[in-house]
Amino acid sequence: MRDTLENLYFGNITPNDQSVKSGTALKKAMEQSAECEEKLTALLEDKEKTLLLRLINAENEIGSTMALENFILGFRLGVRMILEALDEDDGSLLDPNKEE
Repeated sequence: MRDTLENLYFGNITPNDQSVKSGTALKKAMEQSAECEEKLTALLEDKEKTLLLRLINAENEIGSTMALENFILGFRLGVRMILEALDEDDGSLLDPNKEE
């Protein structure tokens, strides 16, 4: 168990550093998004192009922030589940595997 904590401390674990598999729905959606952005940007003038890029950047910031918040909420839920699982004095039955 300590290995995981040490790897996290030394930066050997980076959960947000991921690659997307080729041929997946996510990869196709990412490619389509990039293609549409490129085509739309080419059609727009300076002011409109700037506005589009601001919109895309704002949407990316929203997505990143939501991903972070959901990660934290999920992690906290997992920890609460672990703590609840460790509370052995909250039921009506005795654990037959536990020595009294």
